[in-house]
Amino acid sequence: MKAPLKDKAAVERQQAEQTRQRVRVGMIGLAAVVLLIGLASAIFSSVNQQQPVSVTGAAQPDLVANMSAPASAPTAAPTNEPLAEMGVTPGAAPTPSAVTPQAQVPTQPEPDASSTNGML
Repeated sequence: MKAPLKDKAAVERQQAEQTRQRVRVGMIGLAAVVLLIGLASAIFSSVNQQQPVSVTGAAQPDLVANMSAPASAPTAAPTNEPLAEMGVTPGAAPTPSAVTPQAQVPTQPEPDASSTNGML
């Protein structure tokens, strides 16, 4: 009966040793990740503190930042229909306030049958 107890104790010791080994490997992995993050942080912070090197003929950031495009003439009434402006879809019918009144062209009356004098 003592033989099964020794086997049981040996199995428990082996399981405990495996658990300790797994914990050790996990802690080493965690320490490696923390070390890599600290190293990357140190590298990036030192890069951000360095002054940029000015190259002859390169764009000067202070001048480029102050440049602006010439102002375009504002349109009378913005349509807010970018697809219609590009010609992809038809635009909505203009509202009555947006329509400019045009001079009315008088229409000529159509001749009726009595004024044709029978000529057809």
